[in-house]
Amino acid sequence: MRFKKRRPAQPLAFWDHVAELRVRLITSLLAIGLASVLGLLLYNWLLDNIFLPPYCRVLDSQGIDRACTLVITEPLDGFKTRIRVAIYVGIVLSMPLLLWNLWRFVTPALDRREKRYAIPFVLSGVLLFSCGALVAYATFERALEFLISFGGDSVDPLFSPGAYLGLITYMMIAFGVGFEFPILLVFLQMAGVVTPRQLSRSRRYSIVGIVVVAAVITPSGDPVSLAALSLPMYIFFELSILVGLMLQRAKRRNAELSS
Repeated sequence: MRFKKRRPAQPLAFWDHVAELRVRLITSLLAIGLASVLGLLLYNWLLDNIFLPPYCRVLDSQGIDRACTLVITEPLDGFKTRIRVAIYVGIVLSMPLLLWNLWRFVTPALDRREKRYAIPFVLSGVLLFSCGALVAYATFERALEFLISFGGDSVDPLFSPGAYLGLITYMMIAFGVGFEFPILLVFLQMAGVVTPRQLSRSRRYSIVGIVVVAAVITPSGDPVSLAALSLPMYIFFELSILVGLMLQRAKRRNAELSS
């Protein structure tokens, strides 16, 4: 019995890439929309058990004798805040599918061996995003306490739902995206855009760039959040170089065995 030789995959044309991008964007938006419905249903529970406790603890530590509540100053504040939080929750819950769609879109640029990293890519992406969100939540109380105390004793904190929930949710997503930094570097090395040697030589500039990026994407701008994001990103930078070296050696070994 003769088997037909498998033809190598042909490179996609420009409009094929556009069509593929369209499909990935539509499925990603649908996933975010469906997950946002769950965010709407869980809004009250998230508000009481996840989002408000850091604010309540800061009020207690500052000795402010006032109810731990958020104040609505406009008729549409409550509605807009609920929708915004639901969308943020939808983005977080649909992150595995978003990463999978990203991987499926970029795989044509990789060879057959590198395409086997699909599941590790998605799992590590979800794990790193979750770690980033947890770090943001863990440091948010310190950051909020710093911001309130920096205003002086005469300033009484009274936050609207949009301002407070927008800050904490955006901060968690920003940290989650920042923690995806090593995946980006590893992929660029796999695609041959950069090499571990080039990254190692640009270490000084990378440190400055990491601090600048961390300062830009950190919404609060306080030193606690800045340090909590920039330090892990630098550690991830060094680990990405090590992973790139390991992948480079494995690629050379496979090339020697196949020759």
